[in-house]
Amino acid sequence: MRVKVGSRAALLPAMMLLGLSFARADVAKSLAPIPPATVALMAAKHTTPAAPLVIRTYKKEAELEVWKLSAEGRYVYIKTFPICRWSGQLGPKHHSGDRQTPEGFYPIGPKQMNPNSHYYLSFDTGFPNAYDKAHGATGSAVMVHGTCSSMGCFAMTDKEVGEIYAIARDALKGGQPAFQMQAYPFHMTAKNMALYRSDANIAFWTQLKEGSDRFESTGELLQTSVVAGKYAFAASSDPAKEAVAKAFHDAEQAKITELVADGSAAVRTTYSDGGQNAIFAALMKKGVSLGDVSRPEALAFAGLDVTLVPARRHRRPTTPVVADAEPAKAMPLVAEIVNAHATPLPDTIEPVALMPQLLRYRLYKPPVTQTLIAGAMPMRAAVLAN
Repeated sequence: MRVKVGSRAALLPAMMLLGLSFARADVAKSLAPIPPATVALMAAKHTTPAAPLVIRTYKKEAELEVWKLSAEGRYVYIKTFPICRWSGQLGPKHHSGDRQTPEGFYPIGPKQMNPNSHYYLSFDTGFPNAYDKAHGATGSAVMVHGTCSSMGCFAMTDKEVGEIYAIARDALKGGQPAFQMQAYPFHMTAKNMALYRSDANIAFWTQLKEGSDRFESTGELLQTSVVAGKYAFAASSDPAKEAVAKAFHDAEQAKITELVADGSAAVRTTYSDGGQNAIFAALMKKGVSLGDVSRPEALAFAGLDVTLVPARRHRRPTTPVVADAEPAKAMPLVAEIVNAHATPLPDTIEPVALMPQLLRYRLYKPPVTQTLIAGAMPMRAAVLAN
């Protein structure tokens, strides 16, 4: 069926109006305010929506954290968003198409914000950064976006990314040139570093651990660079904070060493294709729609640990044996105790336990020995004692 030219002309205004309505919807969602409850959390930590922002992500735990600069001049934790889907394995992204979600430190400016995303709202992580490029990494358009589908991105669901987008937007509008995204494989604790000490990525993760320790101990924005193919972090301009950073990092290294010496296991965690926060896994089981979920069958094989070094039991020190010590004497028989005493047994002698933990008997010699049969053994009275 052909459409006449006049009919096409008549359709143009309707199509333009439809397109305009979609554009207005995109503008509306990108301008939605930060929820009042989140603004209240900020106020409780002495910060505001316009204050500078740091976002921290953890793949294994599938979490995205929001940190804001407080009035005291220190970045403080505000809240955590569960990640609906990330893809690949623990470890950095290497090339386009490998489905790896990146790890590292990424600045995100206004030009990377996308209010017209096919996945509700999004912003570009900026992968590859200077470190990634120094190692030959390739790729582009690695995003934090809505829905629950990932091919190397952080998928947050539409509702969550709407709030995250608003938080980022207001920080940039407040004058922050670019907010920092710190992307980690897992929470960078001493316990986790000991646990993953035999993983092929441990040298890279040790660099990320240094940056994480510095941020958490000083509360200052990380100033990163790449030196000889490794992440480098500028020292704090405050000597006191720099001393705190060094002491904190040294203490963490000592904890790792102690954990390994105490026999901590070493593992590698494997995934069929990335993971998902347990909150969303529970919602999926209940039949709640999360939008487009990528490779749901792969989630059954997410987070499986392969033991590389088994845990070693910590042995308690044994009491040393003295060669010349007198051997322990055998407990005397009850009859020997009775015949050895013509008077009641002293209280210092332990009662003979006839029923363990329930009944105990204390033996006495009666004032007059009586026998029922001539020549029979004297009968000794037994007094029940609780």
